[in-house]
Amino acid sequence: MGFVKLAEGDLHYQLEGPEGAPVLVLSNSLGTDLHMWDKQMAAFTRHFRVLRMDTRGHGRSLVSEGPYSIEQLGRDVLALLDALDIPRAHFCGLSMGGLIGQWLGINAGERLHKLVVCNTAAKIGDPSVWNPRIETVLRDGPAAMVALRDASIARWFTADFAEAHPDQAKLITDMLAATSPQGYAANCAAVRDADFREQLGAIKVPTLVIVGSDDAVTPPSGGRFIEQHVAGAEYAEFYAAHLSNVQAGDAFSARVVEFLLA
Repeated sequence: MGFVKLAEGDLHYQLEGPEGAPVLVLSNSLGTDLHMWDKQMAAFTRHFRVLRMDTRGHGRSLVSEGPYSIEQLGRDVLALLDALDIPRAHFCGLSMGGLIGQWLGINAGERLHKLVVCNTAAKIGDPSVWNPRIETVLRDGPAAMVALRDASIARWFTADFAEAHPDQAKLITDMLAATSPQGYAANCAAVRDADFREQLGAIKVPTLVIVGSDDAVTPPSGGRFIEQHVAGAEYAEFYAAHLSNVQAGDAFSARVVEFLLA
């Protein structure tokens, strides 16, 4: 566990796993922190030195003035790798983390071994979705984050999973309520403005696309689009809503490990 100092503040990270193993960077979704990957850690640290970080505006990382951009968040990842003297790494990101992964694949592919993008799309939503959310969060602050938490269960998990595993669902959605409203709004703007549909062909590193069959936020069609526009990309689909790594659990972890070790 530690912090890397950026110009505007500190970036929080955790580095776990065997010394000398290949590094795997994990990037969280919008409104969560690095603990969204807790279910993967036992499987991943058997093979990799796992570097988790709280994306700017989330968890214990800096909350700088917004709006942010996916490029800015991608450069935060590169700054972290540089600070830890890691020349190349695998990268796995979900939702907003998947957008960061696409930016890295397009603009900094030489820093990646392999890329996994999960429950994401080359473009997620449009301003009519994001602008009202940004306005509400900036206006209502913590109360808006609590309201978002309560609404997120149906987006992040299928109803049967949320009913069968209420403690797991609460653990993840409570991260949203604890997120800085300013940081959340600034990251919403980054997701709103990202559009990699015309740039995906620039990704040359081996890529795995993972989707959730019942994901209404980033439906499987968005994952198929990435698969079709990144040469040689692999595709995997699990019965899950938006947070497939939590809902699919061991099966998700096994597929990622299989891909990275191949």
